[in-house]
Amino acid sequence: MATITTNDLKNGMTLALDEGLYEVVEFQHVKPGKGGAFVRTTLKNARTGSVLEKTFRAGEKVERAIVDKREMQFLYRDGNDYVFMDTSTYDQLTVPPAGLGDAANYLIENNNAILNMYDGEIIGIDLPASIELTVTETEPGIQGDRVSGARKPATLETGLVVQVPLFINTGDRVKVDTRSGDYLSKA
Repeated sequence: MATITTNDLKNGMTLALDEGLYEVVEFQHVKPGKGGAFVRTTLKNARTGSVLEKTFRAGEKVERAIVDKREMQFLYRDGNDYVFMDTSTYDQLTVPPAGLGDAANYLIENNNAILNMYDGEIIGIDLPASIELTVTETEPGIQGDRVSGARKPATLETGLVVQVPLFINTGDRVKVDTRSGDYLSKA
């Protein structure tokens, strides 16, 4: 791992701290009128997504973690595990559900995803901001039920359940926000 100083921090950089693996979300160099300069940071845990506010002295040394981002194609599910194929080397990789987190709700066979790997371990997955999925099960909208903003649950092809408007039927394709899991529009 490379050792850098807090003066070299940039947004998106990943650090290996005592608390774990963290990505720099935001940083600010502060030079008060009295005392030494310091760097105020907002860090996001690369594995769990929890946010940490941490202050470093200016020039303090930290370990930079090199995260390998690989484009891989999701092939199929093998029991509970997910099987991916590296699009450049054609090597297959089996990933347990814990390594994917909530991203497993948005994976469709033969779609590409970018897997974040650190020391051979998958620490996260980068998905597009929204994805189109097919509704596999939902109750039909009732004629005359036209309450503005009314919603009903719908099960999507990946097993994810989202709240959709009453006019959405089984077989429709809908656009879902991958960050919040909310319905965006009919596709």
